[in-house]
Amino acid sequence: MEARENTAQHGAGKPGRRATVVGAGIAGLAAALRLHRQGWDVVVIERAPTRRSSGYLVNLHGPGYAAAERLGLVPALSPRDIGFFTSVLVHADGREKFRIPAAVAQAAVGDRALSVFRGDLEAALYDAAAEVVDIRFGTTVRALAQTAEEVTVTLTDGTHRRSELLVGADGVHSRVRELVFGAEHEYFVDLGHMVGAFPLHRVPERVPDGAGTTFIGPGRTAAVMNLGPRRSSAFFTYRCPDPTAELALGAAPALTRAFGDLGGGVADALRQLETGPATAYFDSVGQIVMDRWSRGRVVLLGDAAWCVTVFAGYGAALALDGADRLGTEIAAHGNDIPAALDTWEESLRPEVRKRQALARRGMSRFAPPSRAHVWAGELMLRAIQLPGIRGLVRRAVRRANN
Repeated sequence: MEARENTAQHGAGKPGRRATVVGAGIAGLAAALRLHRQGWDVVVIERAPTRRSSGYLVNLHGPGYAAAERLGLVPALSPRDIGFFTSVLVHADGREKFRIPAAVAQAAVGDRALSVFRGDLEAALYDAAAEVVDIRFGTTVRALAQTAEEVTVTLTDGTHRRSELLVGADGVHSRVRELVFGAEHEYFVDLGHMVGAFPLHRVPERVPDGAGTTFIGPGRTAAVMNLGPRRSSAFFTYRCPDPTAELALGAAPALTRAFGDLGGGVADALRQLETGPATAYFDSVGQIVMDRWSRGRVVLLGDAAWCVTVFAGYGAALALDGADRLGTEIAAHGNDIPAALDTWEESLRPEVRKRQALARRGMSRFAPPSRAHVWAGELMLRAIQLPGIRGLVRRAVRRANN
């Protein structure tokens, strides 16, 4: 996809206030779309040479679903919604332990919810933004400077851009955060786990149609979903004392070393990974913890600001909600950008703290410390299928999402 160099060609009309968004992921594209709809002239800068996608699932419910609705994404996402599916807990060799019917999850979450692949959500955002926003791939910020009136960025392609607002939505390894707030190690809290996720180019073996199998053992979880051709994927997470060494090893060798003893759908997924390792998302798990997300006319958004991690199960929803709220506050405060950012941060920070805390507590579900913890987790999963317990779980989930 060619970079878009002229906003006029998209029917943007008379240029409005200028914003630069760094990062063409969920948070960045949502912010760009929201600002454009308020009359801003927006340019999105993306380091990657082309659009990226990954195969793991994201869930949009509660404020995340409401934000998707306000951004006009629900009509595009609804046909891609995979809905609820049966979860099958398995032994290490792939034999079934027990099942959790799709109806259990549906009852807990409710009807105002979407489950889509991350790549589908990014595609819906891109399709909505690309017609009205200048998106430039293959470049990022080399340097920046700001005054009380504007921010000037120097890009790695040698060009410069001046704008009234700079949004750093460039992920957990944010260049904008580094330039404005300092080195990553000052804010990154390593949670001692790795995560890997990738699409499967063929339907996985030994996984029932329309279902996902999950193995949970001490220190690790492996899940493989068979949702049909081009809709199947695998997800892995495990405790790791040395993430740097794992990253140096690479996705296929590291995941095979951690999960190669497992059978069933996991074995097939790992074989598929070996033939296409570039398709995998593979990284250490950590949170970004900061006292401030903005400075002057520069604001961080999404993983660059907070990174609640996959253990929270709410990262994509929070990125959409954060971008939507950002647009609301900027519209409300007019020319006073710093005041808008202050108000936005004050309103959003309690939700981020809650999600980060839930993620830290949730690590033991994804990588139980012992076999006793595995057994206790399985007992809880069996219990939630009981009618009385199911009602308690439904109320707890809905409270957490409101």
